[in-house]
Amino acid sequence: MIAIFSLFTVAILSLLVTRIAAMALMFTGLSREVARFQARSAFSGVGFSTNESEAIMNHPVRRKIIMILMLLGNIGIATVVATVMVSLLSTASSENWLWNILLFVGCLSLLWVIAVSHFVERNLNRIIAWGLKKWTRLEVQDYIAVLHLQNEFAVWEMKVESNDWLAGKSLIEAALSREGVLILGIQRKNGFYIGAPQGISKIRKGDALVMYGPMSRLEELDRRQAGAAGDQAHQNAIVEHLAELRAQAELDEQKKDPEPEQTREA
Repeated sequence: MIAIFSLFTVAILSLLVTRIAAMALMFTGLSREVARFQARSAFSGVGFSTNESEAIMNHPVRRKIIMILMLLGNIGIATVVATVMVSLLSTASSENWLWNILLFVGCLSLLWVIAVSHFVERNLNRIIAWGLKKWTRLEVQDYIAVLHLQNEFAVWEMKVESNDWLAGKSLIEAALSREGVLILGIQRKNGFYIGAPQGISKIRKGDALVMYGPMSRLEELDRRQAGAAGDQAHQNAIVEHLAELRAQAELDEQKKDPEPEQTREA
């Protein structure tokens, strides 16, 4: 039984370590998905030669986080393997082997619930964020919360093809802001990057657009083809966005705190 609880404790600590590392990577500007993937890859010792890995290696704070995570991963994985072997051997030789197996399965099930629970993740992330801000020198900025990426909004990268509706248009001609979509940057095919592009910037075939807006709109825009159908989709999106703005304005008025009435004696 002691071996089973030891295994459960090591697994919980390993999960906590990867959560802390992922949150720290998010505070350096990585997205949630990239941060979690890189944290788990480093902890497990897998590693991937990708642009994301290069972005970590070229960033001193991210590199330090990954180095610590790799060290802890080597210790943690070896401990888990050894503890699993001890647990299995002790269970096989125990008279209460059925109870030990049920306890082992129950602990793994509880661990799985903790790992996938959004409630646990949300509250644990708050605690981790508070601890990182209080006890580290990270220049923390929770981009996920700032951009409201946990709701229906997202940052999207779109590769522009020759038959896409956006191909060949300037930002003024595309007028994506009227659809509720912002262009944050343009990555040219030759590697040149335009940050916060102006209206005269032209969208070319092969560009990678970094966009921010509602997820459903970004997905539709990625599928939108050139021609009359694409122009009509643009007009429909403008009408939908105007309706959304009106609904937001009405909701904002309903939730506005009433101003306190000030009575003054003459």
